[in-house]
Amino acid sequence: MTAISLGMPSVPTKLAERRKSRQIQVGSVAVGGDAPVSVQSMTTTRTSDIGATLQQIAELTASGCQIVRVACPTQDDADALATIARKSQIPVIADIHFQPKYVFAAIDAGCAAVRVNPGNIKQFDDKVKEIAQAAKDAGTPIRIGVNAGSLDARLLKKYGKATPEALVESALWEASLFEEHGFRDIKISVKHNDPVVMVNAYRQLAAQSDYPLHLGVTEAGPAFQGTIKSAVAFGALLAEGIGDTIRVSLSAPPAEEIKVGIQILEALNLRQRRLEIVSCPSCGRAQVDVYKLAEEVTAGLEGMEVPLRVAVMGCVVNGPGEAREADLGVASGNGKGQIFVKGEVIKTVPESKIVETLIDEAMKIAEQMERDGVASGEPQISVAG
Repeated sequence: MTAISLGMPSVPTKLAERRKSRQIQVGSVAVGGDAPVSVQSMTTTRTSDIGATLQQIAELTASGCQIVRVACPTQDDADALATIARKSQIPVIADIHFQPKYVFAAIDAGCAAVRVNPGNIKQFDDKVKEIAQAAKDAGTPIRIGVNAGSLDARLLKKYGKATPEALVESALWEASLFEEHGFRDIKISVKHNDPVVMVNAYRQLAAQSDYPLHLGVTEAGPAFQGTIKSAVAFGALLAEGIGDTIRVSLSAPPAEEIKVGIQILEALNLRQRRLEIVSCPSCGRAQVDVYKLAEEVTAGLEGMEVPLRVAVMGCVVNGPGEAREADLGVASGNGKGQIFVKGEVIKTVPESKIVETLIDEAMKIAEQMERDGVASGEPQISVAG
């Protein structure tokens, strides 16, 4: 028997050192400083429907969401905040627009943080002193959330449109008002629907301040388009070390936002990778239906949490090399597949048995990891040699 090391192959170090920002505490989640980048989403239920909102928060939590935001446009919503904040398994941020009274209600309700939109809250600047004192007394962080679609009228007049400079000036102006009153537990976002404008705004903001930053492409669009726009924008910024929390805004169920956000962080090595399927795009050299193989393997391993890289390859050109580099892999051709475990061929099976064999081997690896208590790390498994 030969001991073969499994677990994740070595991956490149991060593309850049994290930007040095101050750290705040959003409930149980540290944000900024040396804390990991966290993934957020927002409920789509009416916050006043406490049962439906808590159910959706539970679904988001199960998907990997770490912080959740809930809308608070009415008094009924404000009245529901205390129960939601108390029963949620993850920190709850109240999202406040238009009415400053709901900021105080959210703080009193025990929300982990409050997001304010200074561009559309009436006489917001006049209320900063009171908000800062209430938030300071309760230990509640404030996110200053500047949006291109609701930029302060004064800045729209000055810049003509929501330019990066306009977004940054708005955010830093509001932050300075809070700082004047001794309040520093601030996080900032400057969202725009254009990834290029958004990236430039965050770069400027990062260069001019040490606030932790929440990244978002606002109104990113349907799932496919929104995923691309968010991945491009977040990738550009996170690769430069900019960004402390992220929210992928999709016209799709909130849990889909979490899946995309987690995948972005894993792709950048900002979060430990879990199951990763490496599959070729197929070409004229392929001798098997790679699409079908990859889909069936992915479906069969759905929900697997162990850090495992599985290669599903369809020809003899790149197949053996990719399969050899993965923890588990198959190089297919001529109606059969060579099954690799950590670089060694352990068996050759008919094409009809490839999916079944890969799933069986993956389960064996996962079970061995659990027995060894090393579900994340460098587990060992014995195979016949």
